[in-house]
Amino acid sequence: MTWWQRRIHPTWQLTMCCGGIVGGVALAQWWPYAAWWWLVVAGGGIACALHQSRRWCLIIILIAGLMVGLVRGGSNQQQQRSYAVSFGHVAIITGQVQDDPDTNQRNQLVVRLSAIRLNGRSLPGTVWVSLHGNPAVRRSDWLVVRGKLKPGFGNFAAVMQRAHVERIVQPQPGDVALQVRDWFAEHIRHAIHEPAASLGSGYVLGQKRALPHDIQEAMRATGLTHIVVASGYNLTILVRLARRLFAKVSRYLAVLTSASLVLGFVAITGLSPSMTRAGLVAGLSIWAWAYGRAFHPITLLAVASAATVLWNPSYVWGEIGWQLSFASFAGVMILAPLLQRYFFGPVEPSIGRQVLGETISAQLATLPISLAAFGQLSLVALPANLLIVPWVPLAMLLTCIAGVGALVWPSAATVFGVPAQWLLDAMLWVVQQCAAFPWAQLDFTLPWWGVALWYGGLISLCWWLWRATDYSLRDASLIE
Repeated sequence: MTWWQRRIHPTWQLTMCCGGIVGGVALAQWWPYAAWWWLVVAGGGIACALHQSRRWCLIIILIAGLMVGLVRGGSNQQQQRSYAVSFGHVAIITGQVQDDPDTNQRNQLVVRLSAIRLNGRSLPGTVWVSLHGNPAVRRSDWLVVRGKLKPGFGNFAAVMQRAHVERIVQPQPGDVALQVRDWFAEHIRHAIHEPAASLGSGYVLGQKRALPHDIQEAMRATGLTHIVVASGYNLTILVRLARRLFAKVSRYLAVLTSASLVLGFVAITGLSPSMTRAGLVAGLSIWAWAYGRAFHPITLLAVASAATVLWNPSYVWGEIGWQLSFASFAGVMILAPLLQRYFFGPVEPSIGRQVLGETISAQLATLPISLAAFGQLSLVALPANLLIVPWVPLAMLLTCIAGVGALVWPSAATVFGVPAQWLLDAMLWVVQQCAAFPWAQLDFTLPWWGVALWYGGLISLCWWLWRATDYSLRDASLIE
């Protein structure tokens, strides 16, 4: 029996199909002409491949996945073309605020609207809108805005600058999770002084936009924004804590607690692209662990990416947060354990060594995207991460204690907040000192072919490390 005729596990067929879906959605940006009957052909190909379960069937599975992705992406592209008739004209659009409002360099309020209605039609995609007059807008509010519509950038279908707000509709009872988040954030601020309170809220609640502008710039210069945005790192800390606390009591209790934390954290922070990925990956990992199984990181990566782009195809067309999130996950779950096994063998890594390996791996995996998109290289990211990241779990715990203490005993709130205040102030000092170096950032833009070469080399390195160490990547669990 030749190599191509050997049987293969169904999970690798699933992985290849999901990879094809992502590739198909990406290609639909340039070729959005797939017909619906392609789904029938793809379904037949998948059924045939599953029946045979041979290695040569992976090619059929890949082509079928590409066809599904092209149909989904092409349909979305065709619908988004309906925006074009309004470009250059004053338009009135209705949409829901997708995330916490932000501010641009002109100190204007910026929102991202989804569930768009334009000219009486419901349209897919997200519209980037800067608002005139800085009205009181919150996540999940419905806005009716008027302004000149322009072509979008990145994954945005359209842009509207200095739009006038015609109406704000706040649903009742509204975004309950957002209200809980803001309510607890206020108690944190009663116990901890600014700007440390905003940093602690960023760790626990994902409130990155509460940070002062200068602190945000310092975090960006030191490569530390990933610890204050709602991301997989914060969620992983919570899930691992729940598993370790309750696994010895009951596997069912550990799964229930972990799943509740995932759902609660996602609801509080909102469904940003990175949070969507993190919640889906954590949920799948918990489900597999509950049955004594483990996903291969490549399969987990493929399934999560396919699910997210089927839900929102624009993620793969220019959503930098989505791309960085998956690249970082691949670095931490694939490259980092291979490097640990190659250099240190089967010995369980210490916290410092684990943080060092994961930081280097995440930097290597995300650097090409960052250089291509932002044109800036942080030269202090590695030491800054080594000094800050090991203390983040403790900072999250102390911030929670401060918030709960302020809730239970308001008059003694500052007493409960003292430990968190000291630690958060020390973290801010380290960030500001690292960012203050004149050489902290280097301007350098990587062309698209450089990105392709980088990832080609990185994939080759992972393959070589895997062959050299014979390490089973299934052992690289997200929640253990």
